[in-house]
Amino acid sequence: MPLLTDFLPTTKKEIELRGWDYVDIIIFSADAYVDHPSFGAAVIGRTLEAQGYRVAIVPQPDWHGDYRDFKKLGVPRLFFAIAPGCMDSMVNKYTANRRLRSEDAYSPDGQHNCRPEYPTIVYTKILKQLFPDTPVILGGIEASLRRLTHYDYWQEKLQKCILCDSGADMIIYGMGERAVTELAKRVAEGTPVKDIRNMPQTVVLCSKEDIPDGITSDDILLHSHEECLASKKAQAENFKHIEEQSNRIHAQRIIQEVDSMYTVVNAPYPTMTTEELDRSHSYPYTRQPHPKYKGKRIPAFDMIKFSVNIHRGCFGGCAFCTISAHQGKFITSRSKESIIREVKEIIKQPDFKGYLSDLGGPSANMYNMKGLNSKACEACRRPSCVSPAICPNLNTDHSKLIEIYRSVDALPGIKKSFIGSGVRYDLLLHHSKDPKSNEAAKAYTHELITNHVSGRLKVAPEHTSDNVLRLMRKPPFKQFREFKRIFDRICREEGLRQQIIPYFISSHPGCRAEDMAELAVVTKGLDFHLEQVQDFTPTPMTVATETWYTGYDPYTMEKVFSAKTPQEKLDQRQFFFWYKPEQRPHIERTLRSMGRPDLIEALYGKQTGRYDRNVTPKDKHRTNNARKASKSHRNEHR
Repeated sequence: MPLLTDFLPTTKKEIELRGWDYVDIIIFSADAYVDHPSFGAAVIGRTLEAQGYRVAIVPQPDWHGDYRDFKKLGVPRLFFAIAPGCMDSMVNKYTANRRLRSEDAYSPDGQHNCRPEYPTIVYTKILKQLFPDTPVILGGIEASLRRLTHYDYWQEKLQKCILCDSGADMIIYGMGERAVTELAKRVAEGTPVKDIRNMPQTVVLCSKEDIPDGITSDDILLHSHEECLASKKAQAENFKHIEEQSNRIHAQRIIQEVDSMYTVVNAPYPTMTTEELDRSHSYPYTRQPHPKYKGKRIPAFDMIKFSVNIHRGCFGGCAFCTISAHQGKFITSRSKESIIREVKEIIKQPDFKGYLSDLGGPSANMYNMKGLNSKACEACRRPSCVSPAICPNLNTDHSKLIEIYRSVDALPGIKKSFIGSGVRYDLLLHHSKDPKSNEAAKAYTHELITNHVSGRLKVAPEHTSDNVLRLMRKPPFKQFREFKRIFDRICREEGLRQQIIPYFISSHPGCRAEDMAELAVVTKGLDFHLEQVQDFTPTPMTVATETWYTGYDPYTMEKVFSAKTPQEKLDQRQFFFWYKPEQRPHIERTLRSMGRPDLIEALYGKQTGRYDRNVTPKDKHRTNNARKASKSHRNEHR
């Protein structure tokens, strides 16, 4: 078992045990402290430690009362850093229907009272009250995705850059190892944080006069926050630029006026190299929760303790996902040697039974994939390499990934490695110009299904309507059908009893109740009783959220319908559970009201009259009118 001094210090006593008389950087984390490369505060802490800095972590400080947790380590020599958590605090706490989740996955025993809402803002305000002269640097998901004007679903309004509400000095956005190291170096050399305004991958708030080199033609000047408050079109137009620049190799600086000041988003650092990512995973992590938790369960740690992340980035560009906004669309893959080293560390764990829960990444099968012609990638503005179709410049060769799987499985102590992260079946079905890539895709598919599925394989078609899928930036549903046929065939040939678990989303922009009813019919035909389902949750900095809030597709400026009221959302979600007897009466009434009795028959067979008594004369009148409206709607979209 690791010693107390093997962890980054969290108390005055632990600092003294190291013989320190000062601390360079103090990280305030809204998550429990798990010293593992999957937890952001640990990664940033270990990165700074490797550069020779003295780093301490205060996990989940009590923000009530006399603020003793914020005072207990004193003032750092360089700056405070805020790590608000691996998940957005509001997504972590609430469902799409704004109901409290059953547990906080990143807190001991899943408790909900360990962090405030918006810890970035709460922690910063406390630190600025106590230590007004010490810089506060923001990082992590919560701050990164709120670096410009954004819609906040939980407050139901457009919010300013989070620097305005928190009073912090700077944001480091995205994956922050390079930026935080450079910042620490500059501050240690004597440069005040307030004078650092042009460092890559940072966001600062300053007056027009203090913008380095002023506003130039090379900058992207967004509509101001005030203009966005007055015009949803302005907000939609802004987002197109924001998303494009978040996914470019050579991005432009973005500037937005707010409250007579200017938010300056400096272009990010280049994509990390394999060597840099390997280094980030090589630090002396204990791979355990801090001893202070005394055996308390941390659900998120339980999920990933026997898993290995083999790459960063995702080029899927799914409309509802924030991964590319935070990690970028370009893939950085770890070396085989680095992956094997980490697996060997897992094997040493006393409670490891020989089964890896995941060998994957944001998408399981994007490892080592990049553009064949790097010059084409340098000029590219597309937020997705696979939507509306797979880019012909994308190398979709799975052979290196197969090599990783087989090398891991050959290690003594490994009984089985499973792929728990989602698989992109469109990459497996893609017909490349390179025959070698096509053969590798087939080989990978067979390898995956026969050796790496723990009874259930997670995939995410997300919907059955091609129109909704287009807005989601997901492949047509016919590709899922094809993949399922391949999956079933291989399982049959190999004598395997396995199943596909598809994920679907309701109430996504562009989706109507009729689309969900048709989804129910399609999935019934495929013999699915859906379990892995969710309502669309608007989160900052996704194209789906901007479409949901503004009513416009930011790329086409076409109007898009979104279900927003609780009833509209319920009318969609109910179709996931058509097979439950208690849902049938309401589903039948909904289908009659939209003029689709044909879908009733498709779901339930010929009518027996059992549920007809639920239809009132008023319902029948509504049904006739709705049938005409539905027919008109369908004709419009032909």
